[in-house]
Amino acid sequence: MVTIIIIALTAIVSYMAFNNGSLVDKYIFYPPALKENQWYRFVTYGFLHADFSHLIFNMFALYLFGTAIESVFKETFGNTPGIILYIALYIAGLIFSIIPTYLKEKDNDHYRSLGASGAVSAIVFAYILVYPMNFMGIMFVPVFLPAFIFGIIYVVVSIYLDKKQNGNVNHSAHIAGGAFGIVFMFVVFKTFADINIFSWFIQNIRITSISDFIHFGY
Repeated sequence: MVTIIIIALTAIVSYMAFNNGSLVDKYIFYPPALKENQWYRFVTYGFLHADFSHLIFNMFALYLFGTAIESVFKETFGNTPGIILYIALYIAGLIFSIIPTYLKEKDNDHYRSLGASGAVSAIVFAYILVYPMNFMGIMFVPVFLPAFIFGIIYVVVSIYLDKKQNGNVNHSAHIAGGAFGIVFMFVVFKTFADINIFSWFIQNIRITSISDFIHFGY
């Protein structure tokens, strides 16, 4: 599976970088370095993580949602085209999720960013579009919600935390990554499979709601 390969590659690079400052400095997202045409940093930063907990959290989420979306892409577009489009979703997710950060911090010599969160957010929101009524859990809270409600809460909380600017988490990358995932899914499914993913999303919510309505005898 491509998802497993991405996870393995990210884990290896991140582990190598944990005790190798020069490796981190070379590949981390550092906006001023882009003035020296080091554009590769738009991608390489996503294969670095701050510590094991950061790495495990992102890779666990990628495994949960990425394997499902990879299967959807293969079934919808065919094996090889599906793999190519899935990789494009992930890599482009890394790039587009960090663009708002770049525009804001491009002249900040003290800014650094790393981690696959933006690309993982793109995958998570792709999953939400395909499986809007599947249940997803809120971290550290024993509550499971339909995916589309989880997505709404995720965006609202991310916007709030981004405005507060507390901690070292790049919340804007989460928001931008999720938005990119939605746009990517709409364009790709409409272009290559003539499927309106938004109509699919709404239809699945309606079908499930009607089924529940009938099931409970209302």
